[in-house]
Amino acid sequence: MTWPRPVPLIGDGTAASERAADPTGWALPAEDRAGLYRAIESRRDIRRYRPDPVPDEVLTRVLTAAHQAPSVGHSQPWRFVVVRDAAVRDTAAVLTDRERLRQAAQLEPDAAARLLDLQLAGVREAPLGVVVCCDRRAPAAGVLGRATFPDADLWSCAAAIQNLWLAARAEGLGLGWVTLFRPDELAALLGLPEGVVTLGWLCLGWPDERPPEPGLERAAWSRRQPLADVVLTDRWPAGDVAAPPSRLRAPEPEAVVGARDAADRLLTPPGSLGVLDRAVDRAVALGRTELAGGTLVLAAADHPVAARGVSAYPVSTTRDVVTAAVAGEALGATAARSAGLDVVVVDAGVAGLPVPGAVPARAADPRGDLVDAAALTPADTERLVAAGRRLGAEHGAATGLVALGEVGVGNTTVAAALAAALLHVEPDVVTGLGAGVDAAMFDRKQAVVAAALERAGGDLEPMRALGELGGPEFAVLAGVVLGAAEAGAMVVVDGFATSVAALVAVLLEPAVQSSLVAGQRSRERGHEAVLHALGCEPLLDLRLRAGEGVGAVLAAGLLHQGLAMRAGTARVDH
Repeated sequence: MTWPRPVPLIGDGTAASERAADPTGWALPAEDRAGLYRAIESRRDIRRYRPDPVPDEVLTRVLTAAHQAPSVGHSQPWRFVVVRDAAVRDTAAVLTDRERLRQAAQLEPDAAARLLDLQLAGVREAPLGVVVCCDRRAPAAGVLGRATFPDADLWSCAAAIQNLWLAARAEGLGLGWVTLFRPDELAALLGLPEGVVTLGWLCLGWPDERPPEPGLERAAWSRRQPLADVVLTDRWPAGDVAAPPSRLRAPEPEAVVGARDAADRLLTPPGSLGVLDRAVDRAVALGRTELAGGTLVLAAADHPVAARGVSAYPVSTTRDVVTAAVAGEALGATAARSAGLDVVVVDAGVAGLPVPGAVPARAADPRGDLVDAAALTPADTERLVAAGRRLGAEHGAATGLVALGEVGVGNTTVAAALAAALLHVEPDVVTGLGAGVDAAMFDRKQAVVAAALERAGGDLEPMRALGELGGPEFAVLAGVVLGAAEAGAMVVVDGFATSVAALVAVLLEPAVQSSLVAGQRSRERGHEAVLHALGCEPLLDLRLRAGEGVGAVLAAGLLHQGLAMRAGTARVDH
């Protein structure tokens, strides 16, 4: 005898037998599916708009679609600021025009000219602006799914934008996503509180164009890649895949020469500030004629190679210093505070639980000790560089200056191995004493570096060298250099480890060298060779062993003073 199945009055009323009999039964009708795919295929980034108003009921429908997006832990972190006020739109348009010129100035000449030819925003034309904000004030650990992926709240907001975009296309509306803003300037315009960030400005209105293909593709800026090139099976292929193209470039000769010409008009002998004058010239060529403050990015990680007896300090020291840095009491954090710099502490892989209060960008465990296995997997290397790139872009755009610091017991051994691979030199050229090393420990360091190089093999391209012989904080800091340079910021490196990270960035993108200032020459044997490879003469030579970005912070203070002196010194009449 069988009995009727109880059917719940709420929730899913289907039975397993029904679902087994028709696995495709949840599909939308064919006409609906066709419409969805048609909306996806024909979605465009619209830049030209008609002035006609958008009815409130249509706006409500598309915002409802956005609000129905998936969100991590059902947190719904999005907030939609609908802008109708003409004065706010006018100010936003000025910000986009300003940033468009800044970004064009960082590109190679042909790319810059083509960028300026494009209409990249319809902020003034579109009748509505919608600024999608992400409320990040809830601690990541308190939201289901964010403890492991802290940026999942931002991804949720991006999903909401996609929903809004597709709904707008279905309604016949045009939408353009504008990110030509400095995030802090857009946040200030809208009065956003601390902890609420924007994902850019959405222009919304009836389109005054009907583009058959994406605008940048139509303008021959780029092409859509074949699907086969972006679909991978099971894992990242050993042969790697092509990275997205970069159009980053150093300042134009006119800007470089213009900075020097401006210095020649001062009431002081040319080059009177020596090495500092050249650093100031670099800042002026990047458009940084004034700098107020900056950010010390202090990245920390432990290294399995420390177990081979290459450091005079226990591994626990890393956590102690990082915890003190978060509290503002470590030497580097204290130096930064005295110089007017903000401090961002990044936990790139400190042993044990994540460091409370630090920005998490942690490498996965277990990690190799260089001798027996690679320091990082290719996936971790890519992920950490990308995380650093986001940090560098954010803080470089906000302050114009990023100083680099590191903490990690054993990382001078890591730096020596990575430097030897990148510079193609023998271990004894770049292996130094580190902090407190005796003769026996020094011999072990050299042996470890030699064994690591033997295992990794020769002729490593920069990203592979970083994964084989680097470490988590090196990957993060290399990304910070790339991101800050892309934002047109000055990057002040500290000692041996941060300089090696900067060398990785320069080998990946030679144009970033124009943004670098060598803060100091440390006592590490390999530092001089790395500085030569970077083409940077240090501002300070104090025989520092502090690490933590102290030398970079001291040099940043000099750079601030040099810019102020140049701005305030009398001019001569030519």
